[in-house]
Amino acid sequence: MAMLEPAGREQCVYAGAEQPRRRCARTRPVMEEIARVYAEALFDVAREHGKLDVIHDQLGQVADAVAQSGDLQVFLFSPYFSSTEKRDGIARAVSGAEPELTNFLELLAEKHRMPVIFRIRRRFDEMWAREKRHLEVRLTSAVELPHDVVERVGREIEGRAGQTIELESDVDEELLGGIVLRVGNMVLDASVRNKLERLRKEVATAA
Repeated sequence: MAMLEPAGREQCVYAGAEQPRRRCARTRPVMEEIARVYAEALFDVAREHGKLDVIHDQLGQVADAVAQSGDLQVFLFSPYFSSTEKRDGIARAVSGAEPELTNFLELLAEKHRMPVIFRIRRRFDEMWAREKRHLEVRLTSAVELPHDVVERVGREIEGRAGQTIELESDVDEELLGGIVLRVGNMVLDASVRNKLERLRKEVATAA
């Protein structure tokens, strides 16, 4: 079985040699809808019981564990193991998890929906972030920035976005003095903006 990743690599259904990619593409909307329904159900239960944060964390841990273990993928995704076997295996593997999450995972196993666990995790993450008004931000610079500068950037983004942010910073020497700021799904590349601005000025001067 091909390894799956938490980012949601497709699990294609191959009916034969004829155009397997097209068949895989047709399954995506169905899988996404299944993931949405299950993620929303788990989210509602977690919020109702005041366990949104802990179940968010535990679901992520389960998805990561499955992504990193080929044996778990074979066991949980294979049709050759019965629902009862999978339920028992889940009960042992996630001992200590919130009962709502354990019941949810056992339901996925019973309904043979475990292959969508990564999509469910991604959907749950999105809903959790909206609920918490939480925004992921990554600051990449050519050289390591002082801690106070990074904090100042974070405060500025929080003020402008009106959301709590989780800021991570790293270094990429190939930026040649620029700064790339990823805010959610948007990428603000200061190095590119600076180059375009310099080019604009050069064109204006030449004219």
